Amino acid sequence: MTREQPLRVAQIMGKLCAGGVESVVFNYYRAIDKNKFQFDFYYDADSTVEPPKELIDLGARFIKVPAYQNIFQYMKALHDSFEQNKYQIVHSHINTLSVIPLLVAKKCGVPIRIQHNHSVPAGKEYGRNVLKNVLRLFSKTFSTQYFACSEEAGRWMFGSKTFDEGKVFIMKNAIDFSRYIISENEKKQVMDKLNLQNSFIVGHVGRFTFAKNHEFILRIFKSVLELKPNAKLLLVGDGELRKDIEKKITELDLADKVIMVGKVSNPERYYAVMDVLVLPSIFEGLPMTVIEAQASKKHIIISEAVPEEAIISDFCHYESLREAPEIWAEKTVTCAGQVGNFNRQKDEYDIKKAAVKLEDKYFKILKDNL
Repeated sequence: MTREQPLRVAQIMGKLCAGGVESVVFNYYRAIDKNKFQFDFYYDADSTVEPPKELIDLGARFIKVPAYQNIFQYMKALHDSFEQNKYQIVHSHINTLSVIPLLVAKKCGVPIRIQHNHSVPAGKEYGRNVLKNVLRLFSKTFSTQYFACSEEAGRWMFGSKTFDEGKVFIMKNAIDFSRYIISENEKKQVMDKLNLQNSFIVGHVGRFTFAKNHEFILRIFKSVLELKPNAKLLLVGDGELRKDIEKKITELDLADKVIMVGKVSNPERYYAVMDVLVLPSIFEGLPMTVIEAQASKKHIIISEAVPEEAIISDFCHYESLREAPEIWAEKTVTCAGQVGNFNRQKDEYDIKKAAVKLEDKYFKILKDNL
């Protein structure tokens, strides 16, 4: 691992979809010492976004493989590539599905195989949860190292005994805080573009998935309008449920009040124009949106699905999903504009410091393996 020859680590990403997991891993890649490590990102052929040229220019390689639903083709493609590249480390980010690439990695003789859990399932996704709980039984079968985004995610995937024994490495969903300092001119550009002047702006950043609970967001916003008639809802993101939410917006007669901007590469500019955010998630691992909103110094109302580890300031406010939308709306309006301060945990989410911790972890497990 000299300056001339950094160690390449295979990062198994699944489907690129401008989601939180890839945002986390890409943040680490930007910050990591590329004289020591380079990343090869493995992504599914049915991904909805293209690999970022910015990362390719930094030395990353993106390797397209068949979608994991085509399991035999997927495994063969991984096998051929792992054999060719002779990786020392395969780091898989596809939660319980990581058993598949890590099985292949074991067959190829990869000595360090990392299973990384980014999520904790909810009780309402019954069909998926059956599969997740079955696959979870194999979470330590093919992996040699256990990573998670939070304590809850680590305990769920690997068990409390393993966690309490100190065998789970918490890799924080870290960010570059300087990126969220936005000038007034940049903010004005977004306001003008979206015609948001003189509006009370409620925001949400996240994929249109079951977990993010967009229908409840719309109900909250409907109640916000009763308190703030000049309110507008700004939804940043995309996903498989977008058309369903668009239909619901029409049903609730909110079409002239909701702005959907889709996937963006610069969410920091959209955070800047929001007065307050809502995140009534049904389940989460450790959501990037919560960390990013706090970095933007925006108050955010969150559900009990968000772990306390994500709270690094006074900008976060819990509310229960058992409460009515009207209660969420009242808190949304009340919290906007209040003063907030960061606590000492902020440093744990600084990507520059977190990337060094990841480098140290990689070096340690390499040394232990030797």
